[in-house]
Amino acid sequence: MELRQLRYFVRIVELGSMSRAALDLDLVQSALSQQISRLEGELSARLLQRSSRGVVATEAGMAFLHEAQLTLRHADQAVRVTRQARLSGTVSVGLAPTTAAMLDLPLMRAMRERYPDVRLHLVEGLSGHLTTMLSARTLDMAILFDRRPPGPGSRLAQERPLMDEDIFLICTRARPEKIPATLTLADVAHEPLILPTGTHGLRHTLDAALARAGVRPNVVLEVDSLSMLMAAVDAGIGSTLQPRAAVGRFPDAGQRFQWARIDDSEVRRSNILCSLSEEELSSAAIATKMVIRDCVQTLVENGSWSGVTSRYHDS
Repeated sequence: MELRQLRYFVRIVELGSMSRAALDLDLVQSALSQQISRLEGELSARLLQRSSRGVVATEAGMAFLHEAQLTLRHADQAVRVTRQARLSGTVSVGLAPTTAAMLDLPLMRAMRERYPDVRLHLVEGLSGHLTTMLSARTLDMAILFDRRPPGPGSRLAQERPLMDEDIFLICTRARPEKIPATLTLADVAHEPLILPTGTHGLRHTLDAALARAGVRPNVVLEVDSLSMLMAAVDAGIGSTLQPRAAVGRFPDAGQRFQWARIDDSEVRRSNILCSLSEEELSSAAIATKMVIRDCVQTLVENGSWSGVTSRYHDS
């Protein structure tokens, strides 16, 4: 059970409507319904029922409502007391270009709102480079891809997985033919592909998946800069295989590009928040980890980060 589930439930009862609550909470209604179903499953009780007047609390729901409101008041008071301590210091966070395209501004805004005295230092780089910086202790934390658990004696702590990203074939919308909503790896065998080099984590994942499928890709260009890679795709030089976040910095992405999800359960990219060990992190850094998790969860739940499955509850 989580505080946000309590807030969702209370707001639904207050508004008497699942759809109005979803709009008020800036959530997709299906995501809100899923959270309430999860809450009812944990409590083994039906909390809400539909009626001619909308959604109303059951008898068990009314009993739970009063306790939930009390819990939320106590939680809000705890937050106010904690924030009065005014955490300060500098926290360094590493993000890959595709991750930064979706997460950088929400993270900046959330940190400024919650912890205005914490100076956030963001570094954008390839996952391998960020791993090196983390090992050298020039970063406090980084979101890394498909990271293996640290070896014995490592002082790096692997955190909970954040999410899994689907991979899409992305091409210019100017090409004559339209592509379907989903494709298989075999379907992209003859596509002129623009990919990062073999040292890139995503390229390693793609090469392994293509080999399993018996597909030899038609790689026409290798680029290790997301901005240059997407500029080449935009110009019609070729297509690429990337998560949907690759078009995150294009406000008019729908007019520039078209994309198709690769329908293969093994062609996905795992995102994991890794950091220095807890004893090495400052209180500000520990707070930043929670803000990152909250930002990712919000972006996934409100539909802003599409093509993503949250793994927030996996561990």
